[in-house]
Amino acid sequence: MSELLQTVLASPAQFALACLVAFLASVLGGLSGFGTGLVLPAFLAPLVGVANVVPVMAVAMLFNNGSRVVAFRASVDRAHVRRMLMLGLPACIAGAYSYTLLSARWVAVLLGAFLLLSVPLRRLLDRARQRFSARAQILAGGGFGFLNGGMSGTGILLISILMSAGLSGSALIATDALVSVIMGAVKVGLFGSLAALDLNLALTGLLVGSCTAPGAFAARWLLKRIPARIHAGVMEAIVILGAISLLRSAGG
Repeated sequence: MSELLQTVLASPAQFALACLVAFLASVLGGLSGFGTGLVLPAFLAPLVGVANVVPVMAVAMLFNNGSRVVAFRASVDRAHVRRMLMLGLPACIAGAYSYTLLSARWVAVLLGAFLLLSVPLRRLLDRARQRFSARAQILAGGGFGFLNGGMSGTGILLISILMSAGLSGSALIATDALVSVIMGAVKVGLFGSLAALDLNLALTGLLVGSCTAPGAFAARWLLKRIPARIHAGVMEAIVILGAISLLRSAGG
């Protein structure tokens, strides 16, 4: 706890900004099903170090996605959850383990590159929108699981897979959240067992994650009143700036 307190006292403005961004990003994520994991890493990296971003995000996203499960629990489609986890869960474990083998520089490069690619990827997936069979969804779940294990911000892929499988609206948001919570819990357990997530980092994730929890309920209120894509341009700009920041840190 003392290390966490020292971190907060050393950069209170940065920490307060991260918590504010966590709440706002959670609202965006609740509206679209993704966004929180894309926006937050750039604000967390200066606080916890690039190499620790994914483990801290894994803890924080448990709160973010858990609150969405509670807010939209009546809309969860459990058949789609089972398909996504069939291959996705073991692949997630493999991806998380692979992450622990990377140096801080490679973490920054891969995370920054993924965030940059996520912007055109989102647009391509929006246009493709092919309908997945149950078998195709299971296979896609395996690919998503591996990337999700070692990256942050992969919710865009999960949302696209579930939409291609026929989900929309509240069922899409709820099912995405439950899959993310289960995979996130596995990631936290693995990072903890491999000493990639210590008590100080876990507490940081809990603090930032607690700031995301109210966002799901704000999103549920907003979902009935504004278009879900209204935030896309702003979010893409933040993601691009954050990715550039991470790539610069890798080169420094």
